[in-house]
Amino acid sequence: MDRRQIKTRDAIFQALIALLSEKSFHRITVGEIIDLANVGRATFYAHFETKDFLLKELCEELFAHVFEAETGSAAAHSHIFDCEAPDSVFLHLLQHLRKNDNHILELLSGQSNELFLLYFKENLKELVKGQLSGMKMEKPAALPEDFWVNHISSVFVETVRWWIDHNLDESPEEINEYFLQVI
Repeated sequence: MDRRQIKTRDAIFQALIALLSEKSFHRITVGEIIDLANVGRATFYAHFETKDFLLKELCEELFAHVFEAETGSAAAHSHIFDCEAPDSVFLHLLQHLRKNDNHILELLSGQSNELFLLYFKENLKELVKGQLSGMKMEKPAALPEDFWVNHISSVFVETVRWWIDHNLDESPEEINEYFLQVI
């Protein structure tokens, strides 16, 4: 993408994020997003097929940030998420959730959470695949890898749900340890 496209895309992301601080995702309209982003409807649809696709891209932006921080290529690409990445990719995600970066908690706890969690889990599976070799627990030989990846991803999503239900009382480090102990 050229600079103009990146700037437009970022404006749309920032508009969604600003609106999420005011109301839940399902109550936000494309019209509100484009008004706040100061872009035309055609421009919005040139970048995102639907509002749901915008939500999916926001989730993918978070995971792109985590992947690039893990591989050391974060300096080469700018994301709407920014931080000093810890060694654990799971802890990295938990820290973003705790900081409520870009109002991501509203997506996880709001009425649109099932859709966001679906996108979150899809991206998480790719992250888990990259982490399998470094995990302390070995996959039982009888299990297909895609089953194992799905299981680990599901446990992480449910760990996050539990943490949100408990008002994020525990630190990201504690939740990361809980998660690592159960997988």
